[in-house]
Amino acid sequence: MTFSLPPPVLSITESPEAVLLQQGFAVLSAGHVAALAGVALADMMAWQSLWNDLPADLYLRDGGRYRRRRHACSIVHGDTMHFVPHRPHWQPVEYNALHGGMERHFEPMAQSLAQDPAWSHLLVWLGAVCSNLRGEQPWYTESHQFRIDTTDGIGRPTPEGAHRDGVDLVAVFLVDRQGVKGGETRVFDAKGSHGQRFTLNEPWSVLLLDDARVIHESTPIQPITELGYRDTLVVTLRAQGFQGPDGFFT
Repeated sequence: MTFSLPPPVLSITESPEAVLLQQGFAVLSAGHVAALAGVALADMMAWQSLWNDLPADLYLRDGGRYRRRRHACSIVHGDTMHFVPHRPHWQPVEYNALHGGMERHFEPMAQSLAQDPAWSHLLVWLGAVCSNLRGEQPWYTESHQFRIDTTDGIGRPTPEGAHRDGVDLVAVFLVDRQGVKGGETRVFDAKGSHGQRFTLNEPWSVLLLDDARVIHESTPIQPITELGYRDTLVVTLRAQGFQGPDGFFT
C-alpha cells in the first residue's frame, strides 16, 4: 500500500488566474481543464496511447535509461496556434544545471496529436491564462511528452532537481501512471521557505506554475509491479521568444 498527499485541487468555480496571482501555482482537475479549454475529456484520454511510442531520451547525463520523450514548438496568440519548424530544445545552465547549455534534438510530436483540433484548443487556453496574467501577446510554446519508467529500478522525473524553467508559465499535466509509487510533486516559493507537496493521480489534471515565483520538482518513482511508468505532458509558455544559445529568438 502506498501513501500520497492529495493535491490542493481548485473547485470548478475558482479562477486559476486568481489563484496563480495569490500563491504562484494552481492545481486543476481534469474536468476543470476540459471545461476551461473547451475540450472533451474523452478526446484528451484518447491521446494516452501516444505515450507508448516515445523515443528514448539520449541526453541524460546521469547515464539513465528511464526517460522517453517527444517535443514540439508553436506560437499561441489570441485564439490561434501554429507550429513552427522543428528545433532543438535548449536551456541555460542557470535554469538546468544538469542538461543546460546544450542543444537537445528530440523527435517531433506525432502528427495525429499535432493536427487534432483539441490540441490547439488546449494550447490556446494556456495562452489565455498567460495573457490574463501578463497581458495579451504571442506566447512561444514548447510541449514535451514524457514517459518516466522504472527500467533502471527507479525513474527520475526531474534529474536536475528543484528548478525553474526560465519561462512565464509551466503546465504539468499528469497523463497516466501505472505500477509505481513516488512521483510526488513539490512546489516551493522561489524567494522563501514556504512549500507544498502532493501527488498528482488523476489523468489530465494539471499543475500550473508561475515560473517567476516558484520552483518545482518531482521525486523519483519506484516500481510496485514488474515495470511501472509515469506519463506527463509539460507545456511551457514564454514571452518574447524561444530560448537558444545565442539568446531568445522567434
